[in-house]
Formats: sequence, structure tokens, C-alpha cells
Amino acid sequence: MSASKPVAVVTGASSGIGAVYAERLAARGYDLVLVARRAERLQALSAKLAQAHGTQVETVAADLTSEAGLVRVEHVLATNPDVSLLVNNAGNGKLGATVAMSAADAAATIALNVTAPTRLTRAALPPFLARNAGAIINVSSVMALHSLPITSLYSGTKAFVLAFSRGIQEELGGTGVRLQVVLPAGVATEFYDQAGIPLSAFDPAVVMTAEDMVDAALTAFDRGEAVTLPSVHDLALWDRYDAARAALFGATQNGKPAPRYLTKQGLAA
Repeated sequence: MSASKPVAVVTGASSGIGAVYAERLAARGYDLVLVARRAERLQALSAKLAQAHGTQVETVAADLTSEAGLVRVEHVLATNPDVSLLVNNAGNGKLGATVAMSAADAAATIALNVTAPTRLTRAALPPFLARNAGAIINVSSVMALHSLPITSLYSGTKAFVLAFSRGIQEELGGTGVRLQVVLPAGVATEFYDQAGIPLSAFDPAVVMTAEDMVDAALTAFDRGEAVTLPSVHDLALWDRYDAARAALFGATQNGKPAPRYLTKQGLAA
């Protein structure tokens, strides 16, 4: 890697959102470390970016649901001083009823959607903080805000990414390190092939292209946005939601049960 160019690490880079992040970051002048399971796709993308942008690309064929895969990427983050951006994009999720999901699918979803971004974020933060510079982009989902009968586990894992990211944003206050969390809605990617519901089952009007999603998210990143919902046109909706969340949490800070839980036979008011 050239020390004259910043390096971005992008997980889940072999297709979809991750591949578009790789292309857009290469165009912005980053060298890249691209992580995914499919080595042949990474090699093809690497060659394309090198030809189009002169990008130096290191490919890491790694399964982030495995200990060995995580350790390889953690090592890159901990030891390459040119890394200035981590995009935690890799994710999966079988959609279906909780009792119908196999133990292997449930474990893989938790490993990739929760364990991987947690460990890679923790690996990136110490060197970023030591240099007082760097950024992390965590890709969550609008399903972090909503659960359906077929998304219980997926929604839970993406809610973790949102809550984890917002807590770290508070930790990073006053430093030169920043974190953006992105909550896409439907995006036309291969996600649906392995999720169990074809993309054709959705209204095309509510599905965004990966290019539009990443371009919107990077525009928000440039503007310093902490939480980005690319498909939400009325940002006041998020502002009201977040204000209500904060007010509700504030209302919990009370050492007495609410009057509605007090009875004549039970606790005295």
C-alpha cells in the first residue's frame, strides 16, 4: 500500500453495497483492503478498480463468521497505519419465523451482523484514537427500527448495530475520530437471494439501487451526519423519533413504580 494515500477497509465487498462503496472510495482516492468470502469476485473487482482509478487493492478472502477470518481482518486494522476508514458492511439474514430457522442460520446471522462489526470496530478504534483521526461506517438497516414476524432475528441484530454505533459516537465526542451509522431500506442486491424472499416479491418503487444508496450515504458522511436514512425524505421524522426516544428514556429515571401499577391491595401510592 502507498503511504501517500489513505486506505479504506470494506467488508462484504464482493457485490452489492460493499462493491459500490469500494468503487466510490477508489474514485475518491483511497487505496483499499477488500474483504469477502468470494476470492474470485474480489480479484475481478480489484482489477477493475486498478484500471479505472490506479487503486492499490489488497484482497482478503475471509469468512467473517469464523474466528480465523475475523483475526485476519483485525490484524490489518491493528497493524496498517494507512487505514483511515472502516466500512462494516458485511451482513446477512435469513427471513422467516424464529422457530423455523435452523440453528446454523441463526448462529451465522448473529456472527456476521453482531460479532463481526463489534470486533472490527474494536480493532479499528485504538489506532484511530492514537492518531486522533479515522472514521467508521457501520451499515445497519431500517429494520433496526421495526420488527416483522419474518425479521425477528435480523431486526434484533441490526438494532444492535444502531445502539452500539450510537454509544460509540458518544464515546468519540471531542476526538478526531467519527462514526456514521447507515440505515438503508430495500436495496437491490444479492441479499434477498440468500434471505429466502426474492427481490421480485417487493414493489420496485420501494427498492433503491445500491449506487443511489451509497452515494446518498457518502453525501451524508461528507456532511458529518451521525445517523443516515437514505430513503427518508422528511428528516424531521427522524428528529421527532430521536427526541421521543430521549424523552422516554428520561422518563424511566424514576425510583417509584408508575401509578398505573399500584393497587389498593398492593403498594401504597
